[in-house]
Amino acid sequence: MENSAEMRTWLDDLALSHPLVIAGPCSAETEDQVLSIAKALKDTDVNYFRAGIWKPRTRPGNFEGVGALGLKWLQKVKAETGIKTATEVANKDHVKLALEHDIDLLWIGARSTVSPFIIQEIADELRGTDKIVLVKNPVNPDLSLWLGAIERLYTADIKKLGVIHRGFSTYEKTKYRNIPEWQLAIELQQKFPDLPLICDPSHITGKRDMIFDVSQTALDLNYDGLMIETHTDPDNAWSDAAQQVTPTALVQMMTDLRMRKETAAGEDYVNKLANLRTQIDVIDNQLIETLGKRMKVAKEIGALKKTKNVAVLQNNRWNEILGKMILEGEQRGLSEEFVLKMFKAIHQESINHQEKILKS
Repeated sequence: MENSAEMRTWLDDLALSHPLVIAGPCSAETEDQVLSIAKALKDTDVNYFRAGIWKPRTRPGNFEGVGALGLKWLQKVKAETGIKTATEVANKDHVKLALEHDIDLLWIGARSTVSPFIIQEIADELRGTDKIVLVKNPVNPDLSLWLGAIERLYTADIKKLGVIHRGFSTYEKTKYRNIPEWQLAIELQQKFPDLPLICDPSHITGKRDMIFDVSQTALDLNYDGLMIETHTDPDNAWSDAAQQVTPTALVQMMTDLRMRKETAAGEDYVNKLANLRTQIDVIDNQLIETLGKRMKVAKEIGALKKTKNVAVLQNNRWNEILGKMILEGEQRGLSEEFVLKMFKAIHQESINHQEKILKS
């Protein structure tokens, strides 16, 4: 991927005055539903109308999409509204049908990205296409797997490439449907700054009332665009109802989001500073979350000690941790004084939690 600048050409050619916007329903349900949503988005900043035609569901029995019939509905969308179209392809047969129906933008979903075999088959079917192809991050936080998919497509002479950050699955219960793991997208962005990066806040959050904040974070991190699921009657959508917004809400969101521009030197400085500060905010939130997890484990240790009538403070264990962390800190450019202060505070908080358990 040495010539990653080629990948950005398609985005620059659009000459947008705002971030790229891909919007539309999670699933194409009926022809009337697809066309009504598209017409509601006609005179907005939406650049591509998205609709899931084939829906890879985790378990059978759920709505799995209308299939190839929906591609004809997307053709009508473009004919009647002029908005270009987009859909997900999960295998080579999907690709063939999407190309036959002149779909403008194809994206590869998280479940497909995890399989190099599927990606290679899709790449072979797409070989040499001039369509835009976006790759969602794999289900698990694996940057090399994500990049590997892009490299396979690039090797197949597909130049209009980009990625979609839709968050990562986790067994832990969090406020997100799929945790963002922003640092992975930031690392990808730093490795390949010319690779267009789109955020999918709908799948990250799973809740429509969180979409705005995640979208703003993405724009502050210099993402190139947003993919937001939009439905005229989201509460009654056939799939992912909780994470879809109305066209009216989408328009208001596009108005309220702060768009970063890089024109004057002063603005360039402000934007870069805002980007770095957003990265700091992301890391700080991860620190707090990690510390919360640590204290939860400390409580479990306290409960275990209580059953055996064991003292809270274990000096040998504490000294072992401290020595190890000082060495780890040195390797990352952290002073011994800082590491000592930080871990003494963490250790004291752990002791406080354990003492509460013993006294209860």
